[in-house]
Amino acid sequence: MDCTIVTQERTVFNGEVKYVSLPGTEGTMGILPNHSAMLTTLGFGEVMVRSEEGEESFFAIGGGFAEVQPEKIVVLADSAEQADEIDIERAEKARQRAEKYMAEGVPEDPERYAQIRASLQRAQIRIDVARKRRRKPTMPTLSGTEQSDN
Repeated sequence: MDCTIVTQERTVFNGEVKYVSLPGTEGTMGILPNHSAMLTTLGFGEVMVRSEEGEESFFAIGGGFAEVQPEKIVVLADSAEQADEIDIERAEKARQRAEKYMAEGVPEDPERYAQIRASLQRAQIRIDVARKRRRKPTMPTLSGTEQSDN
């Protein structure tokens, strides 16, 4: 099935996939080909797409919507970055700034509070996805001379 992840600024991903995991506002959902049509809201979280070859790509998203059709998924994200693109240092600074604003007291303006809270969530999910997905352990392989016949 075709999967597209877009933000207002750019297309983050476009390709054929056999599975997509989405962070719905009510929990994580898995989408396979021939899924029934639906429109859903997305929360802050990780999107995982698995290609036909079994390769997985991971994205940090900051909310949005997903339109699912039997052979197509379109993710309209408020923000989205592939795990390898995330600048952890920049995300850490953004998280620290948001935490500082929150520690200084809850703003009287509910809209400003929501913006600070969203900034904190967005920074944290970027950090989590980048750190988790960059630590891919590799399995040791045995050369022909090290293999045992036992």
